[in-house]
Amino acid sequence: MARISGIDLPREKRIEVGLTYVYGIGSALAKRILKKANVNPDIRVKNLKDDELGRIQNVINLDNVKVEGDLRRETSMNIKRLIDIGTYRGQRHRKGLPVRGQRTRTNSRTRKGPKKTVGSGRRSEEKK
Repeated sequence: MARISGIDLPREKRIEVGLTYVYGIGSALAKRILKKANVNPDIRVKNLKDDELGRIQNVINLDNVKVEGDLRRETSMNIKRLIDIGTYRGQRHRKGLPVRGQRTRTNSRTRKGPKKTVGSGRRSEEKK
């Protein structure tokens, strides 16, 4: 079982793809890490040797790549700072609305959640 930064990598995938399961490592960074660690990117995770896994872990640690807990903590602290100082972006985070200028009249359901229909309430009284 290959574990990097506390994450179990999927056994059947190539190591190049498996590394992207770690929060903070994308495909470009995974390729760079494997090149520095001198590991073939086409090898499957289940076929990795212990020394190769150790070299990958060393490259991540030595290059000060922020992954998993440290990166999540830094991101949440950045958002908290924006909220505390009251910036426009911080207000949007607090209200749960899109932060980067997207329209909200339609769309933005990921941030706003399911639709809450608002009506006058008169029609339901007329039916009675």
